[in-house]
Amino acid sequence: MAGSGGDTRVRDQEEQAMPFAAITYDIKAGYEKEISEIFRTFRRVGSPVVRDEAGGETARILSTAVFLRDATMVRLIEYEGDLDAVARHMARQPGVQEVERKLAPYLSRPRDTGTVEGFVATFRRSLLPCLAQMSVRDAS
Repeated sequence: MAGSGGDTRVRDQEEQAMPFAAITYDIKAGYEKEISEIFRTFRRVGSPVVRDEAGGETARILSTAVFLRDATMVRLIEYEGDLDAVARHMARQPGVQEVERKLAPYLSRPRDTGTVEGFVATFRRSLLPCLAQMSVRDAS
């Protein structure tokens, strides 16, 4: 997301050694069981390594988690490198595309994730600012 203009929250996240991104989903309340089932059968991304068109590594997805309560779902992504490249990589993953399709009936606000461009734009709009993060890896 570097080069996204005045979006300082994205630049601040990228300056962290191993940053986290939190993406929100507006969900219809009362469908926790159905949404849990969607993620129980989730197909992982093919590779945690994110590459550019020339094959160079631009980022790595270190871990992900999904949280849900009432009408809010949050996907947490721990990554290294370029967050925009992570979003493009995720947009192309069959498992991620499948989850987005399966979630559609349970969303209170539709998400335009059918194309890479739509996915990345939705990713950016859904991104929560990281106020603080701490890790034992940061301790010296």
